[in-house]
Amino acid sequence: MGLITSIGNDRATVGQNLIDLRHGIENPDFLTPDSSPVKVAGTVKDFDVDSSDPEDWIYPVEYAVPRATIRSFSPHVLYAWCAVKQAIQDASLSDEDLTNPDAGLYSSSGGSMRSIHQHFQKMDRRGVMACNPLAIVASIAGTLTFNLVATLGIRGSSTGMVSACASSGHALGMALDEIRLGRQKRMLVVGAEDCNFESIVPFCGMRALSLETDPNFASRPFDSKRNGFVGTGGSVCLVLETETEARRRGVTPYAKFTGWGQGSDGHNVAISHPEGQGLKDSMQNAFKDAKVSSSSIDYVNAHAPSTPIGDASEMKALKATFSKSQSIKVSSTKALTGHGLSLSSIMEAAFCCLALKEGFLPGSANVSSPDPEIGHLHLLRETIQEQVTRILSNSSGFGGANVSLIFEKA
Repeated sequence: MGLITSIGNDRATVGQNLIDLRHGIENPDFLTPDSSPVKVAGTVKDFDVDSSDPEDWIYPVEYAVPRATIRSFSPHVLYAWCAVKQAIQDASLSDEDLTNPDAGLYSSSGGSMRSIHQHFQKMDRRGVMACNPLAIVASIAGTLTFNLVATLGIRGSSTGMVSACASSGHALGMALDEIRLGRQKRMLVVGAEDCNFESIVPFCGMRALSLETDPNFASRPFDSKRNGFVGTGGSVCLVLETETEARRRGVTPYAKFTGWGQGSDGHNVAISHPEGQGLKDSMQNAFKDAKVSSSSIDYVNAHAPSTPIGDASEMKALKATFSKSQSIKVSSTKALTGHGLSLSSIMEAAFCCLALKEGFLPGSANVSSPDPEIGHLHLLRETIQEQVTRILSNSSGFGGANVSLIFEKA
């Protein structure tokens, strides 16, 4: 795995911050203008990508990007470049492992709102023919796929998934299917989002963001006083491969990805089904795919973005899926990171794999007054040291897209 997140840019830091419940939410300068009602974000540290010219960006020196390559990047593509390079090293992959037809790449991002905005401004100011010739491939939703596939020399399956906050969950699930069908031996899966004014503030119009000014209380999933999500950006890359390949290469996996499911609400373009119908279907489909029962799940990493409606819908879905006698352990790591939109599913999948590998379950931070609707669910308010066997991770997106992923201890 490779991680560029608000709570750390390497595995050790991220793991420790999950254990310590140390969040990455701040009051960044780009949200200080009066035009921004929201004042908090899960910031990406050690990166300065404010300039409209990528060649002026400042980022960790170990991830040096060739000048000709970075010219078609938007900020989230740079984050992804770093996460992918980290994952390649972590997995001990050679160039040959990546550049043969048996290796593919699936990605997910919403594109770069900032880059699109800046390119249109230049076009309006100076005319169509003054546009950057790389403007399109540096900004639209497919920019993550275009750049990574080209620069890494990927020859296997490649595409991008766009289903809002379920995007990288879909990418992981479909990458798993690609391997199961024998089409690929290895898949790199990458999720990434910008973290700037243009990527976060538009959600104010939906009344979806927390207007808290104190970073310590802004994101509080499952709290009765939750009032919206906190935006974040960054990138996470996970390498999936067959067990045969892992054994051949002599590498030790973090976890085994055993199944996934999806289900749609068919209800509303922007808000979850009030009873969590699509999420219930998604979880049941994941159980069928992994050939397990709900009673075999030890912990759920909930989607729970800290919105009044979203959290309530998921609580109902979870209570309907897991019996009272099971007292399933549940938490949301978005209290620490903020909500990464299309990045969130793969970021939380990585957290689940770390938890399985290191023997802990992350707590749900900032809960001072648990929502009474939590009912018989066992909400973890502190991280606990416990080695479990099987974890479920949920994600939900606009239009009622829901994805559930199941991981087991390797």
